[in-house]
Amino acid sequence: MMGQGSSQGISSSSAREKSPFRSSSSRKMLDDALTSVYKYSRNLQHVEFFMDLEPFPEEILLLILSFVPSLDLLLHCRLVSRRWRRLVDAPTLWRTKCERDRRREILLAAEMCGDFSWQRVCLKTPFSKNLLRNPYGAERLKHWTVRNGGDGWTVEVNLSALEGAERQTCFVTSFSWCEKSQIIDLLQEGLWEHLLDVHQPSICISDWYAGRQDCGCVYRIKVQLLAADKHTVVKEFSLAPEPIPQWNDTSYHQVSHEFRQYGAGVRYVKFSHTGKDTQFWKGWYGARMTNSSVTVKCHNLEPCG
Repeated sequence: MMGQGSSQGISSSSAREKSPFRSSSSRKMLDDALTSVYKYSRNLQHVEFFMDLEPFPEEILLLILSFVPSLDLLLHCRLVSRRWRRLVDAPTLWRTKCERDRRREILLAAEMCGDFSWQRVCLKTPFSKNLLRNPYGAERLKHWTVRNGGDGWTVEVNLSALEGAERQTCFVTSFSWCEKSQIIDLLQEGLWEHLLDVHQPSICISDWYAGRQDCGCVYRIKVQLLAADKHTVVKEFSLAPEPIPQWNDTSYHQVSHEFRQYGAGVRYVKFSHTGKDTQFWKGWYGARMTNSSVTVKCHNLEPCG
């Protein structure tokens, strides 16, 4: 659906094609004109405005299309005409969008990968974003597969602030082992087989855990890189830190790991962590987890041989 035709067949030379918009003066003039039209149109109410863009030269039409959201380009603009379909399927439009938005990871991956799919990557944006859903408990336990021990999982406000976190909330365990896990489909997130098997971008994981002041707790984490069958483990990272003692300062501790050179066949990431308290108290006195993340980064990519 997302440009399986020409986008998948982009050659390495096409992927490295330079943007034609190199004249700063002409680009500034076009940008100023587009900004003026946009500001003017915002002041119009209940007015339908139509403009025939077909007479425009391709350089200007490409620049105009580069301001259109990726999904609209694929679902609507691509269907306007054969000319527009050719422009949307070509790498020049997507490279222009990425250069303007300073998406350095996408540009780097395009330079390294001969089979780079601009449409897929620009729509899904799989690099350097957290691929885990609901990492703070904002949606309670949605998106997580849970195993409840004791009184099960709950979500509470952090006892100590975690600097840089989007939300100051956390998942809290009980007096018996509580486990939750989430499986990430890397292909569904916008990555593709050749990138994972040949280039093997870094897969970075991070997690933060803490305890209550008045009760000790135990925390464990296990992250597995799985093959297409979702069962075969290609690589695994696990850690069982020393328990947090009773009468601690409630501050958060970070666990992080970077998977590199993990081999061919990785298609899924399974992230799971568990915890409980050490006093066997009823309620939610066990390990507290928040700000969990799985990110894919391109800083270690090597060009195709």
